[in-house]
Amino acid sequence: MPSTKILVIDDEQSILDLVTAYLRNEGYEFHTAMDGPSGLKAARVFKPDLIVLDIMLPGMDGIELLSRLRRESDVYVIMLTAKSEETDKIVGLSVGADDYLTKPFSPRELMARIKAALRRMRTGDSRVEGSVLSFQHIRIDTGGRTISVDDKSVDLTAIEFDLLRTLAEHPGIVLSREQLLEKVWGFDYFGEIRVVDVHIGHVRQKLGDDRFITTVRGVGYRFEDEVL
Repeated sequence: MPSTKILVIDDEQSILDLVTAYLRNEGYEFHTAMDGPSGLKAARVFKPDLIVLDIMLPGMDGIELLSRLRRESDVYVIMLTAKSEETDKIVGLSVGADDYLTKPFSPRELMARIKAALRRMRTGDSRVEGSVLSFQHIRIDTGGRTISVDDKSVDLTAIEFDLLRTLAEHPGIVLSREQLLEKVWGFDYFGEIRVVDVHIGHVRQKLGDDRFITTVRGVGYRFEDEVL
């Protein structure tokens, strides 16, 4: 089997040395970059399974890098930030980060999140093979991981797809944010619960209609479309 490839983009050599030492110990193939432009190039050439991305980078910051990358890839991204302000976390998530860690962080915690993300990607693919969820307006091919709304294809990232699929597997039933975190990010996810709200917003925008996912205030979200 091909080795798992991790790309680490950070302008602090000490961070790169620490993280890559752990990656090497776990047997992952890795590549590093220390500025935005070289990081974006590495993402395109190295084609990693997961990216660890610092928000503060010379040449092009992590927000701009991720915004450009999301136009062509749904690779799983864990964003690092030296700031603890809520706005920095939300901005990172809003442009497509799947998770984030605030510096200083424990390398063991980072490795735990990397392993959990990779495990979810692998088990998720095998779990949904071959099934199709058909509704009046939406069709979800879980094997091919494709979405169509009124016969028009919609492009979703891996996390967005899994969120919509999870809700659609329980039509008319309210799922709490905690339930969605457990089902999509995994029971071992211990990041910010608001990540669910941000990605739900992305799904709604791409579907082009808010009525497919209803917010039940104080509880969670419900999928709304008639089953065929």
